[in-house]
Amino acid sequence: MTDQDNALPRTVLLASPRSFCAGVERAIEMVERELDRRGAPVYVRKQIVHNTHVVNDLRERGAVFVEELAEVPNGSVVVFSAHGVAPAVHADARARGLTVVDATCPLVAKVHAEARRFATRGDTIVLIGHPGHEEVDGTLGEAPRAMVVVSTAAEVERLEVADAGKVSYLTQTTLGQDEVSEVVAALRARFPQLREPPSDDICYATTNRQNAVRAVLDEADVLLVIGSTNSSNTLRLVEMAQREGRDVHLIDGPADLDPAWLAHASTVAVTAGASAPPHLVDGVVAAIGELGPTTVTERSVIEETVRFTLPGREPTPPG
Repeated sequence: MTDQDNALPRTVLLASPRSFCAGVERAIEMVERELDRRGAPVYVRKQIVHNTHVVNDLRERGAVFVEELAEVPNGSVVVFSAHGVAPAVHADARARGLTVVDATCPLVAKVHAEARRFATRGDTIVLIGHPGHEEVDGTLGEAPRAMVVVSTAAEVERLEVADAGKVSYLTQTTLGQDEVSEVVAALRARFPQLREPPSDDICYATTNRQNAVRAVLDEADVLLVIGSTNSSNTLRLVEMAQREGRDVHLIDGPADLDPAWLAHASTVAVTAGASAPPHLVDGVVAAIGELGPTTVTERSVIEETVRFTLPGREPTPPG
């Protein structure tokens, strides 16, 4: 690669929507509010959202991130992450005398409620998701005896259930539409009386960001996806582009940008997962601009107006 290669004029296509979703914004604000109210330390179980920059910023302000409640001193304040927790974790917190601030995304809480309802009516619940993900662990904890987790259509073929006429399914909110559709089709083939949730469990923001990427892929020589490696919705964006045979790179921020990736790229698409701060997008665009003349174009597929109310505050009007 030569300096002349990198000095070629480029177009940056910003896929929109991108970056923070309403659930992420709400969770971060809840930690910030507790820090403002009580001062440091405020304990947070797991990462509040799956992004290293968000976690590091909050840590600098006095948030203390722990893996398990045993690390939180009795009587302290603890924030539960946006991914939700199992009822057993809530019970443990009560037994320890902890003050709980529950930042579970309302869309995840919806899935928890569905799990309880389906279990009460006697269903075997198939949870489509990735084992070990925090959201899956929390949902599984709502009905552990009634629920099984599957990730692929192949796993559906190996399922054993008590009553094939009483099977329902739920999904992790951050999955790709394509992968969920394939698993649901396999479930319907095996269990014709399959019951579904009353509305799609996949988060609106996950779907919107995937659709936004689809809208720019055909024009882009390279796709840059901004987000951390443990962010499920971010990884789905990368996988979607890879399935289309596109040149795609996952970066945590501007410092990870390798100019060699853009050496022969005249059009660079940029997106960010739902837990990645908007300022990282600005930084990446600025870094691309340092390589040569750059024109920035935004390509929007939908305007997001969803806002989630903070507990104890007046609702925020859509915008």
